[in-house]
Amino acid sequence: MTSQTKYILQAVSFAGLALSAFSAFLVFGGILTKEAYFRLMEAGMLMWFGTAVFWIRKDH
Repeated sequence: MTSQTKYILQAVSFAGLALSAFSAFLVFGGILTKEAYFRLMEAGMLMWFGTAVFWIRKDH
């Protein structure tokens, strides 16, 4: 894996984490509905678990 690919995967992973965290604050503030919150959490989860597995593991 090239370093550029790793940085792209990390950016997508951290964007997924930020999406999950930020949506929690928005629903707490009453800006998001519960359904929108669930969709954003699902998208953030898929972004994180879909990309983090490729750059967290040790290279052999």
